[in-house]
Amino acid sequence: MSAILILVISIAALLIAYVTYGSWLAKKWGIDPSRKTPAYEYEDGVDYVPAKAPVLLGHHFASIAGAGPINGPIQAAVFGWVPVLLWVLIGGIFFGAVQDFSALFVSIRNKGKSIGAVIESTIGQTGKRLFIIFVWLTLILVIAAFADVVASSFVGTAVDEAGAYTQVAMANGSTATASMLFIALAIIFGFVVYRKNAPLLVSSIIGVALLCVCIGVGLAFPLHVSKTIWLVFTFIYIAIASVTPVWILLQPRDYLNSFLLYGMIILAVVGIFCANPTITLPAFTGFTVNGQTLFPFLFITIACGAISGFHSLIASGTTAKQLSNERDAKKIGYGAMLIECVLAVLALIAVGALYNAAEGAMPAGAPPVVFAQGIAQFCTTIGLPYNTVNTIITLAVSAFALTSLDTCARLGRYMFQEFFQHGSDEVTGFRKALTNPVVATVVTVGAGAI
Repeated sequence: MSAILILVISIAALLIAYVTYGSWLAKKWGIDPSRKTPAYEYEDGVDYVPAKAPVLLGHHFASIAGAGPINGPIQAAVFGWVPVLLWVLIGGIFFGAVQDFSALFVSIRNKGKSIGAVIESTIGQTGKRLFIIFVWLTLILVIAAFADVVASSFVGTAVDEAGAYTQVAMANGSTATASMLFIALAIIFGFVVYRKNAPLLVSSIIGVALLCVCIGVGLAFPLHVSKTIWLVFTFIYIAIASVTPVWILLQPRDYLNSFLLYGMIILAVVGIFCANPTITLPAFTGFTVNGQTLFPFLFITIACGAISGFHSLIASGTTAKQLSNERDAKKIGYGAMLIECVLAVLALIAVGALYNAAEGAMPAGAPPVVFAQGIAQFCTTIGLPYNTVNTIITLAVSAFALTSLDTCARLGRYMFQEFFQHGSDEVTGFRKALTNPVVATVVTVGAGAI
């Protein structure tokens, strides 16, 4: 099967859905561009901060994606490329994107509050607290898992039996250097745009250029330290980032991140069109493969890239507090999910092209590694160095994970605070201490670290 044909059909279906179904939903729900959003109504300079549509789209897309749209399709490919493709497109268009859009819409019509707070107003305090307990515990697991993913993506060396360091992944060390520089770049970008009122277009061009410089420095000077050190750094970083005003780090970093992620997608698309790979993976391998049945394994494996409840937490947690105009809700809530579907299709093409048809074997390595190798291989046909592309893809995947990790910590902080709040009651005494952002962050991040 032609990879180009799969890609063209997928992109066409997603574009048509955005223009037709997405617009119909916006009209049906009553999106009102003249209505004041919570970002302006409750602006506090920390969490409620109006963001321009491209900036917020970058934050939302980077936060919802994580490594899910890469891991899921590659793992589920054991059932064949047809079931995976159908679920990504049908699930993304009619379930995932609708969920994201609706969660965002409900939140902005409820003072930018999370789904948990909305539950309190419709079901009651007990329902709210049960939901928050479940979500908070889930976020702790996500924080723990993603912290390990990020730390692992930065480790480029290992210690052999003799106690000497050996290089295991040059791309990882380069990713670590680029990521550290990128954090500093994001802070500077936020200061220039939000405090010096520099034009967004000019700032974006310079910011993307400096992002490329960060990648170049990373390739030249890879940073190698132990995984333990990276874990400690990651937890300290997300603890600080989750209480820092969004304009300082979250908005600018995620916005600049989005260019890296969009660039990765464009690079992959161009590579596929130039390489014109053939999908050697069978269209359908059966309803039961290696003891796993198509239902439910296909649908819970591709839990991101088609549909994910985690997205609704982000839409109603951080995104709703930054939406400057309701007319952007469709673009951010519905559109970002469709972009993620494109990424999932690219992951499917990567594993489908690397599949060893002669031996009937899936490509070796973790899904992000398979994805990076596949895209890097496609891009060699247009003259790009394999190692350079591999590093860029690894950096992009790491950026996905780090962004989701930061957002998870902030969401965990919101949930912890909301648990001890009740309607419009004044919070006093011990409850007031527990709703303090720093206390909520320390408890949430500390639980994830433990």
